[in-house]
Amino acid sequence: MKRTLRSPQRTDRYRKGYCMEYSEINRIFEENDKFLILTHKSPDGDTLGSGFGLCYFLRDMGKLANVVNSDGFPDRYDFMYTEYKEQDFEPEYIIAVDIADVSLMGSGLAKYQQAGMVDLCIDHHISNKHFAKLTHVEGQTAAAAHILYKIFKESGRKLRDITAKCLYTGIATDTGCFKYENTTPETHMAAAELMAYDIDFANVNRKMFDVKSKGRLKVEQAVTGGMEYYLNDKCAMITITTELMERCGADPAEFDGLASIPLSAEGVVLGITVKQRHSNVYKISVRTTDEMDASAFCGLFGGGGHIRAAGCEIKGTLEEVKAQLLEKAGQVLGI
Repeated sequence: MKRTLRSPQRTDRYRKGYCMEYSEINRIFEENDKFLILTHKSPDGDTLGSGFGLCYFLRDMGKLANVVNSDGFPDRYDFMYTEYKEQDFEPEYIIAVDIADVSLMGSGLAKYQQAGMVDLCIDHHISNKHFAKLTHVEGQTAAAAHILYKIFKESGRKLRDITAKCLYTGIATDTGCFKYENTTPETHMAAAELMAYDIDFANVNRKMFDVKSKGRLKVEQAVTGGMEYYLNDKCAMITITTELMERCGADPAEFDGLASIPLSAEGVVLGITVKQRHSNVYKISVRTTDEMDASAFCGLFGGGGHIRAAGCEIKGTLEEVKAQLLEKAGQVLGI
């Protein structure tokens, strides 16, 4: 029988978040048996590391658990799911990981976007919309995978190496290999503990941050050469169209990390990446320095995320989308 815990009271333990006790979450894991784990569209290392890490943890408890993604599982993350086999069962408890808003689930998971479909959401985005029946958000924790590691530690259960590898990948990728501002001493300590497992962390880091296909290198060359500067060079923008991706022969899953390129230019405080998803739909990734709130900026377009890294989706022609972004950017920067 499906069971749920009562919704906890809002606390100030973590900024802009509902914070459950880890023991409450572990009790949910104990008291339910058939889990479906949702991950966000255009999957990255944190959502998949969190999803598969949780899946392996639950299966080791003797539970049934599956992971789903609207876009499928990219090959570059195959080291996390080589031993994963989908189980045949009807899910009774739905958990969303690293998902701040139902719109981020993607069309393939549309049925879970309806009110009341998700039982528990575990996330680290301050812009989380609290769409689940129960929500645990730690807005100052660097990655959802780190939150799960803390939950797993509280349970006292031993982790397998594959679980630790998934969690490490999530933490490493969402901190840019521990160089982003969201990295804290606690982040490093969690990573160090996970490195003590047999996870070949050096190979994970190389695969995530150093190895790039020829197509990816061609795209980087193209977008860097075509980068545009606006608003007294305070704003830099790159554009990735489907035509460019096809011409360079790059898989869409290879584009993690490109969003950091605009902000690498000296003097830029607002870096914008405009990536075409469909004919008139563009995914916007924003990176900022400490002079600007990326989440607040993306919130102007119905998106959100973190203070220094956020995103949204805008419909229209490329020129219309760029015009909207630059208008708001000018207002925020006072230029």
